[in-house]
Amino acid sequence: MDKATTQSPVTEEEDTEVLCLMRVGQSSGWLRLFENTEVTIGRGVDVTYQLVSPSFPLMISRLHCTFKQREDGQWTVTDRKSMNGVWVNRSRLVVEKPQLIQPGDSIQLGVPVSGDLVEFDYTLVQRLLKDVKLFLEKPHRDCTKAAHLFKKAKRKMAEETEPSTSSKPKLYRSSGTDTSSAQACPLPADEGELRCKQDTKLSRITPEVKADDTVGDMDNLHVFSQNILMLREQVDCTEKQVASLEGQPSPSAPFSDEQVREMQSQLETLRAKTDNMTTLEKSFSEAKRQLEEQKTQQQEEHLKKQLEDALHEQKKVIDELALSRKGFEEKLLAKNKELEVTKEEKEKARAQREEVVTQVTEVLENELQCIICSELFIEAVILNCAHGFCFHCIQAWRKKKEECPICRQAIQSQTRCLALDNCIDRMVENLSLEMKTRRQQLINERKGERSRSAPC
Repeated sequence: MDKATTQSPVTEEEDTEVLCLMRVGQSSGWLRLFENTEVTIGRGVDVTYQLVSPSFPLMISRLHCTFKQREDGQWTVTDRKSMNGVWVNRSRLVVEKPQLIQPGDSIQLGVPVSGDLVEFDYTLVQRLLKDVKLFLEKPHRDCTKAAHLFKKAKRKMAEETEPSTSSKPKLYRSSGTDTSSAQACPLPADEGELRCKQDTKLSRITPEVKADDTVGDMDNLHVFSQNILMLREQVDCTEKQVASLEGQPSPSAPFSDEQVREMQSQLETLRAKTDNMTTLEKSFSEAKRQLEEQKTQQQEEHLKKQLEDALHEQKKVIDELALSRKGFEEKLLAKNKELEVTKEEKEKARAQREEVVTQVTEVLENELQCIICSELFIEAVILNCAHGFCFHCIQAWRKKKEECPICRQAIQSQTRCLALDNCIDRMVENLSLEMKTRRQQLINERKGERSRSAPC
């Protein structure tokens, strides 16, 4: 995919209307769609806008989607085989199929399966630049400075360590312009064998240094360490060869001095390369240490944020529990007050009932009591003077006198009063068990006397 130019002009009218993705519910992180460009979105580094989810890092793919303006001025969005998809107006797009969009459309990136809220939820709007300038997200750079320096350092090291492709040995090529005098001098058997081993080791170093850009810093550091060891072995072999040439001059080798000088020059070159590799190793070690410190710091910040969120949630739960406890206490106090009121009402009602019973008892004793037997009327009888007595008592009294025991008026008639009997019977039901038992005994005794006095 061709990289699109996403930098806006330096001087731009603030009254110009621009098309942007407004992030729902937030006043930052809006993404501007530059005209006549292809805007890429993802979590990778080679994108226009880099989106990284703090809660779900893999929610957004490296190259998630692209926005492109057609020749007619309309915009399209394309899903670039993302894992969690691109959704336009609640419908997921087909992969690699451009979808026409217009202002007002809802665009969601990475919708979770669990039903949680969508983190990257946008609405396509067209606003004045001066109104949305403060809310726009800055475009992400294509690559970081560290990655650029890393590739440059690898390229430089590869150029330095690349062996000569000439078929002739380097030691015997003429440095002048006349190439006819450049002849290869035969080497001893052990020296030729050593030179072959050195060339083989040099050929091993170069492809390892030219590693793929995607290899991590740890792998590169390991490769450079191996290269340093191989260069040191070459330095040792060259030193031994130089020492052997210096210590054993041979008349059969007319160019031994030149060989020694060339070997010494090669030794210096290898030492320089070794120093360069050591410097690179130190720089990568320092970069590794900085990356580890940065990672540790990010982990600490993440843990600190999680701890703050947990403390905030715990405080919120404690506040909710305190409010609930306060509500329960208020309800409990209200119930206690209701119970106290109910208890007072019950005691009051019981006192009133006892008072009513007392009054009824007094009424029964004063008004419904026979003056002859001092008991409640049993088979009440009303005389012509309106005074009442028990049927048994007045019958016994009339055998002696024919006058009212109260007003001494002559008894002319007596009448049973069933209403009075029924009233007395209902009132007796509320009396004590002792009074009920005593009244029943009197009724039985009087019935027995009446049955005995009745003629056979």
